[in-house]
Amino acid sequence: MFPFRTTKTRPRSLRTLMLAHELALLLLATVSVALAAIWGYLWYDFAQESMRISQMVEEAQQANSALYRQVKDVTRARLTEDPMAMDLYQRYTRRVKGHLTVLRRDAAGRDELYAVQRMDRAYRVVQQDMNKVFVNPYIVSRQVRMKLLDPEYEPELLGGFEEALSGLMELLTEQRRAWRERLGRYSRWAWVVIPAPILGAAVLVVLSRQSLQRRFVQPMRALMQGAQTISRGELTHRIAEQGAEEVAALAGGMNHMAGELAASRDALVEKERQAALGALVPVVGHNIRNPLASIRATAQVLDDLDTEAEWREAQRDIIDTVDRLERWVGALVSYLHPLKPQPRPTALGELVDAVVGLARRRAEQRGVGLQRRDAAGATRVRVDRDLMEQALSGLVLNAIEASPPGETVTVRTERDGRQAAVVIEDRGPGLPAHATPESFRPGRSSKPRGTGLGIPFAYKVCDAHGWGLTFAAPAGGGTAVRVTVPSTSLAQSAEP
Repeated sequence: MFPFRTTKTRPRSLRTLMLAHELALLLLATVSVALAAIWGYLWYDFAQESMRISQMVEEAQQANSALYRQVKDVTRARLTEDPMAMDLYQRYTRRVKGHLTVLRRDAAGRDELYAVQRMDRAYRVVQQDMNKVFVNPYIVSRQVRMKLLDPEYEPELLGGFEEALSGLMELLTEQRRAWRERLGRYSRWAWVVIPAPILGAAVLVVLSRQSLQRRFVQPMRALMQGAQTISRGELTHRIAEQGAEEVAALAGGMNHMAGELAASRDALVEKERQAALGALVPVVGHNIRNPLASIRATAQVLDDLDTEAEWREAQRDIIDTVDRLERWVGALVSYLHPLKPQPRPTALGELVDAVVGLARRRAEQRGVGLQRRDAAGATRVRVDRDLMEQALSGLVLNAIEASPPGETVTVRTERDGRQAAVVIEDRGPGLPAHATPESFRPGRSSKPRGTGLGIPFAYKVCDAHGWGLTFAAPAGGGTAVRVTVPSTSLAQSAEP
């Protein structure tokens, strides 16, 4: 058995598709015009033939009528010895011959011509008979007079002409009947032929619509949907390369672009991951190595301690060091864990009051005042309360740790109609102006109880909510931390 080879059909281009449609329309128009021309020609031919036959019938009847009048009028003139009889005879002769000449001219086909010739010969016979009677210039004899008055003379004289005339009339009648039968057949076919262009146009419209739908509209719709999917970040999505050649090429280009973007994104993510790991490893090493070194040093001197108080102090130092290491590990896990906020309508004042309540004990231990101001009223926001409470608590604790004893940390809420804000002000040494998230990457903390992750975690939580976090240095010193709530995160008062 021979294996079958499958070949992929090359898609047709839009230009070829439009050309095919135009040629189909041109063919339909040509067929319609041809049918109309043929039908018009048939009707014209039938009309011309009908007029010719009618004219020949009329000419034949006029010739017959002129002949009868010639016989009667000339006979009467001859009997009355009218001197104008000969002129009258010749005038009728010219009239009859004129009709016969028209019949010969209009005759179509050999049969008609022979029929007209028979009439012509019959008329000559009539002329010969009449010449014998009327050519004598002297007074008509009694015998001739009796012959002219005989009722059977006229039918006998005109019998040959009438027979030839009857043959021509039968021939013309038969031809007229044949043409009518032919026209009847054409008329019966007209019910099929005339709707054909209309049906052809309808079929062409349907086929053109299906072709455009299959080769252009549907692929373009899929292309637009695929472009929207890729624009949402789903770079693994691929668009079917189908339809017209240009549309398929465009889909292939977008697929290639998505692949390049995915590769660039993966490379960038890997680069950032390596950079983050490179920056995080020294921090992790420092924050773990130092507590372990402290625990080891304390453990090494345990054998040299003499009093129970010294033992308890060493034990407390070890426990404090372990607790500090545990806090740092917990903060690091919280920072590195992907955030998926679950926003719920929450009163902004209640959220800030809870944060201040949690930080008040630490402020008292540090000898720092903690003041709460509310200018936001009953403002409600859509927020994941647990995450934002943890982030704000870290910022407030940072402010407390940075403030010298005797100073006051102020936490206030604001509302200007379009947005709300939480502002934390301290009287510490201050931060660099225009601080950014890059300024607060995880690092070593300058505070004895710090983890170095409070501000980075706050940045991460605010960014996940779409909120803003900025730092400013007031003229009087210290730091002002501002958490901005955009209008999109404000909840209606009646919303549960």
